[in-house]
Amino acid sequence: MSRTFRIILKPEPEGGYTVIVPSLPGCETWGESIEEAKAMAKEAIDLYVEDLEAEGEEVPNDSENLEISITVA
Repeated sequence: MSRTFRIILKPEPEGGYTVIVPSLPGCETWGESIEEAKAMAKEAIDLYVEDLEAEGEEVPNDSENLEISITVA
């Protein structure tokens, strides 16, 4: 089954990126590059979803969500 999850990549001052998965509370990871951060996010999401399924809990899916950024001056 294919699921979609939104991730946020936050550049860190010392380098690399912190990755946050908003629909999975506490699911965060880190990577030195964008590519590594995305790979680490996939791994973290897979493990998180495995735990949810093992507990019989509902797994979120962001495929229908819309995200818009607004800049305010």
